[in-house]
Amino acid sequence: MKQNKKIAVTTGILFIIATVASIASLPFLAPINASNYLASVSQNENQVITGIFLTLIAAFASASIAISLYPVLKKHSQSLALGAVGFRLIEAVFYIVGIIGIVLLLSLSQEFVKTGAPSSSYFQTLGVILLSGYHWAGNVAATLAFYLGAMMYYYIFYRTKLIPKWLSGWGLVAVSMGIVASMLVMFQVVGSMSTVQVVLNLPIAVQEMVLAAWLIIKGFNSSVIDSDIVKPT
Repeated sequence: MKQNKKIAVTTGILFIIATVASIASLPFLAPINASNYLASVSQNENQVITGIFLTLIAAFASASIAISLYPVLKKHSQSLALGAVGFRLIEAVFYIVGIIGIVLLLSLSQEFVKTGAPSSSYFQTLGVILLSGYHWAGNVAATLAFYLGAMMYYYIFYRTKLIPKWLSGWGLVAVSMGIVASMLVMFQVVGSMSTVQVVLNLPIAVQEMVLAAWLIIKGFNSSVIDSDIVKPT
């Protein structure tokens, strides 16, 4: 019983770390979205590095959520529990790929400023490629992997009542909205970090904070934990 409470608290804390670090990184990474981003990134090097560090924290915390939940979820569906871990690990990998793109963009911007060639098509072309790679990896691939992984553990939550159905149902609806947002960006219907994408992702951000508080304060449904029924995969 104490172990399950520890898992719930740990998972709740990881949810908070992942969400707060991810949101906190956005203003620090603002220079990469400036119209003159090659110059802006170089001029705000320390700010961008801080954003990179926060994104790394978010990546590792995100992957750790499903890993932390696995001992509880596997009792009800080992295949879905493993799938959740796999997709959230993929999410972390894509975040890291995006981070590599920012690091390379930082080096490119420093060379751009050093050579004093603001109109150079060579720098502009490389910059567009790196920036596109970052947005695709971080705002499409990573978020899509996150939502697929989250869908799996929210489904287990909903089916087993490990947490209240209103909370897991909220998660399923919010995840579905997030998948729609990722697909819209993937097919270039809306832009990366556009108002539409932000609005469609907002419900899951709020839901995860409510879930985090629930897990830390209430933990899992003790009657479900005590029954310890292993459901078929």
